[in-house]
Formats: sequence, C-alpha cells, structure tokens
Amino acid sequence: MPRPQPHLEEVLASEPGPHIAALFDFDGTIIAGYSATAMLREKFQRREMSVEEIAETAQVIAQHSLGNIGFSGLMSAAAKFMKGVEEESFTQFGEELYNKHIARKIYPETRAIIEAHQAKGHRVAIISSATIYQIEPTARDLGIADIKCSAYEIEDGVFTGEIVRPLCFGEGKVLAAEELAAEYGLDLDQSFFYSDSDDDIELLERVGKPRPLNPNMKLKAIADEKGWPVQRFASRGTPNWVDYTRTLYATGSLVGAFAAGLPIWALTRSQREAVNFSMGLFGDFATAITGVELDLEGEKHLWSARPCVFIFNHQSKADVMILAKLIRRDMGAVGKKEIRDIPILGRLMEWGGTVFVDRADGKSAIKAMEPLVAAIREEGKSICIAPEGTRTLTPKLAPFKKGAFHLAMQAGVPIVPIVIHNATDVAPKNEFVMRPATVRVTVLPPIDTSKWSVRALNGHVSDVRNMFLRTLGQEEEAEAADAPPKVKPAKKAAVKEAPAKKAVPKKPAARKPSPRKGRTA
Repeated sequence: MPRPQPHLEEVLASEPGPHIAALFDFDGTIIAGYSATAMLREKFQRREMSVEEIAETAQVIAQHSLGNIGFSGLMSAAAKFMKGVEEESFTQFGEELYNKHIARKIYPETRAIIEAHQAKGHRVAIISSATIYQIEPTARDLGIADIKCSAYEIEDGVFTGEIVRPLCFGEGKVLAAEELAAEYGLDLDQSFFYSDSDDDIELLERVGKPRPLNPNMKLKAIADEKGWPVQRFASRGTPNWVDYTRTLYATGSLVGAFAAGLPIWALTRSQREAVNFSMGLFGDFATAITGVELDLEGEKHLWSARPCVFIFNHQSKADVMILAKLIRRDMGAVGKKEIRDIPILGRLMEWGGTVFVDRADGKSAIKAMEPLVAAIREEGKSICIAPEGTRTLTPKLAPFKKGAFHLAMQAGVPIVPIVIHNATDVAPKNEFVMRPATVRVTVLPPIDTSKWSVRALNGHVSDVRNMFLRTLGQEEEAEAADAPPKVKPAKKAAVKEAPAKKAVPKKPAARKPSPRKGRTA
C-alpha cells in the first residue's frame, strides 16, 4: 500500500485560487541533499578547481559549519572564485549538472505536492539561497515560473567576484516572498512554505501554513513546539543496505529465472515455453523483491489484440521488470546494442528474444527490424519498443522515433500503448538503487494501423504521442501538418481477462506551465 502523504492530501482539499502561494525551498526540500555539494564534486572531478581553490573552499565550508562565518561570508568566498568567468559558461554548467546529478535527486513526493498546488491554481514559486544556475533547470522541469534566489554580480556577461545584496537567506527570503505577494496579489496568511531547515524560520513564521519537509533536528524541534505538521521522504537520498539488497536480488533474478526455465526447455524442447515461463517469473519476483506494486488500468488491452507492437514511455530501468510482469509471454523486444556486451545479461536477453540495434546508425536499426517482422508474422510474437529510444531524466515525455510505427505497419498488426506514469519513483535515470513504490500504469486500447500510410506517418506518430501526453497529464503538442484522422481502436479479439487490480488514488495532473516571469537571479 502507498504511504500516506498528509501534505499532499491537505493541498488536494485546500481552497483553490491564484491568491494562494505555494513557496518551496530548494535544497533538501525539492531535491535530496545539496546542489552546491554536487556542483563542487563535479568541478573537482573535471579538475576545474586549483589546489588553492580546493584548500580555501574546504576552509570556508569548515568555518561556516562551525558558525564562525555566516551565509554571506560563504557566498562572498564562492563569488571570488567566479571573478572573470562568463555567465553563459556557468549557465551551461548548470544544465549539465542537472542532467548528471540533480534530476535524479528530485523527490517524487515533492513533485506530487507541486503538481497538486498547480492543479489548484496556486502561485508556485521557489525561494532559495542557492543560485539560479543550480535551480533553473529543475524549476523548468517542474513548470515553476517564479524563482527568487541569491545571485552573483554580473557586468557585461561576466562575474565581477561580488555578490548581489540582499541575499535570499533568512530575512531576505521574507523580502522575496513579499515581493511576490505585491506582484501577484498573494495572501501570505493563507499561503504555504515548504522547507527543511531552521535557517528559514523567518519565512516559516511569516506564512499562514508553514510545512516542514525532511526537517533538520532544530526545525523538527521547533515544529513540534509550534504544532506544525511534519513529513519526511525516504524515496531519495542515501540508500540503506536493504535498498542495495533489493536491487541486487532483483537484477540477479533474471539469471535465476532463466535458469529455472531450463528444465522446461530440456524436457519439452520448446525454447518459447521456457522463455515465457522465465519472463513471467522474472517480472513477478523482481517487482516483489523491490517492493514495486502496480496500479493497473486497462489490463484487458494487454491481451485483446495479440500479436501487436507494444510501445511504452521509458522512464526507468524498473520498466523492464514491470513490462515482464505485464506482458508475460510471447514477447520480443528491442534494446540498445551496448546491452548485448554486458556479460551473461546480454546473452540471456538475446536468447529471450531481444534484438539489439545501433541507435546511432539508422540503416542498421531498420535492417535489425527484419527479424522482428518475421517474429510477428510467423511466430505470433508481440514486440515491445520504447519509441523515445532511451530513458528520460524525468516523467516528461520525450520525442518519439518512428521505428515502432514502421514495424507495426510492415507486420500489419495493431499498436498497444503502455503508459507508465511514475517509474522514476522506483529508480530515476543514472540511479543504481531501486526503491519501493506504487507505479501507475495505463494500457490504452489497441490502435488499428491497417489503413496507415508512410506518407502520413508523422501525423500518426504525433497522434499517438498525444495519447501518451493526455494520459500523463502533460501538455499536448500541435498536430503535424500531414496528420490523418484520429487513430481508431483495433478490433478486439475474444480473450480471457486477468483479474482487475485494486486501484489507488491518482496523482493530480500538472497544469500547463505559465510563461516565465521576470525573476530575481
């Protein structure tokens, strides 16, 4: 069962309207840990810090930790190292930092709270002592238009080595909130502020609804004294030994599952039946051991039009075990060629029917599709493909490639969309450890491709992608100029349906992000 989320439930039951603000601290509140730490680690790994800078940075951090210098002194020391650096280069560094480190640190629970506030029409903003370069990529992903944060002084696109005062820290955060209130007509007495630190006590006491998230010890004590509701998240941050154990067992279970199928192969001489047994066993065991539960909608569509081409949005390495649990039998797949080189795993996947393609070589990928067409037509197998081509950093849907759609047309079979809402809760991209979560999956009705044409393929792809976007609650794209009439469901075959699974409450869909307003950087 999903864990209760009192902060989320409170928002869902709250008064709607743009006069209410939902203000969020960044480090420790929206993301696990500190973005500044990730920034320093990345610069060190790139060898972009001199020995002198490393020593002085360590000394300043130590002095700040001991309370000998305040946040202003810490920022001033950091600004000195920035002198003469072009802002554009640091903006790009912030994007790279987000892709490599920050995106996978976003708390899915905080994302859900933000989406709930957006659905209520509340003004959502980030008020943080971090800089715009640490925050902006995450804010863009979350659809947050307003950012108030600390800033380095810039002249002619170059850092001067000074800071802009007042900093967005302590009382400076109250000033930032009041600026937003004046600009948008917000009622701070009815507004929320989420933070993890007692450093934010001034703004927590200023708003009507202070909401500590993952609070440090001092803030937890204050919250207990004042009766503020507290919530902690364990979905991100440093994993424990149980998380590592779950992940290792789940990953290794693929080998065990295929080993368990060997007696079937030996006694029946049917590789297909052995693979079917192993695939279902792997899906069941791996999801169980990692604590992944499925909230499944449209399960009957998994069986009503086989053989078919299953397409899914690829968010996480957990997708493999989720799909194995759902599709279970008579399944082939397409994967990147690098997986084939992984010892044991690559060979097992190839034996199980996976075709590996070079994503950088379009002609090679097209040629690799030929045995898949034969598998569908001659063996009655269904093929599973991620049209995005790779995992996404966040739940936001990436552009679709056309391979899966060409395959369905050539084989003359329907497409069945499998929409995975939140597998990033289990393991986001670049994260090794998998954690327990309830993953929502929606299987859409089969799409008839018998009347499709290559000439109108861009329109078909756009139409199907918009189905995913609508189901995910994301903004739809404009239809392609050659878009055909809306896709039609494929004819359903009589089939025995699996028992329905118990539904859990759905997360609210995010509203469309508003245009970015002027911001204090």
